[in-house]
This record gives sequence, structure tokens and C-alpha cells, in this order.
Amino acid sequence: MAVTLTEAAARHVTRYLGKRGKGVGVRLGVKTTGCSGLAYKLEYADEVAPEDVVFEDQGVKVLVDPKSLPYISGTQLDFVREGLNEGFRFNNPNERDRCGCGESFRV
Repeated sequence: MAVTLTEAAARHVTRYLGKRGKGVGVRLGVKTTGCSGLAYKLEYADEVAPEDVVFEDQGVKVLVDPKSLPYISGTQLDFVREGLNEGFRFNNPNERDRCGCGESFRV
């Protein structure tokens, strides 16, 4: 399954890459940490690594390392504003549980 972006996330990434003046897309993965075991990691990518699995949605490349793919396959990346806060939200159908502080999740 693919990793996709909402319109809001695609707009935000495109705008940010334009301000940066470089970059090919975003790199999405997971790391082991927190109460529930896994946490998302998201960074802007300047190049595609040979091992990256590349998805493209709404003109934005999403790069995923093969080890993270089973945990985030099918995820939709959203960008939300709630009051004074804004940030990325991960709509992951594989999540079975999330810790109380929202830092980590379990599949």
C-alpha cells in the first residue's frame, strides 16, 4: 500500500521546500522509542537514497526506508491547524494503540 498526503500536507511541504530552496520531498519513517514502542520521524529530504521506497502524491515525493514500510504502509500524512498549534498528523491504519502523551504508537 502507498503512503499518501492530504491536500493540506502537500501544500505545506511544497511551500516549505520552496522556502528552503532545495529538497526532493519528505522522508517518513519510524524509530523505536516511547511508552508504546514506535514513534514517527519526518524530515525534509535533499536526495533519494538507493534503498528508499518512493511514493509520489499530489506532486510531492514521500521517501520511506524499507524497514519502516511495514509499520506505515497505508498511512496518510495530513497537516492540521488547531487553535495556535499546527503540525503533521499521521493517519495510520496499522496503529493499534497510542500512548497517552501522543509521542509513540504500537502496531
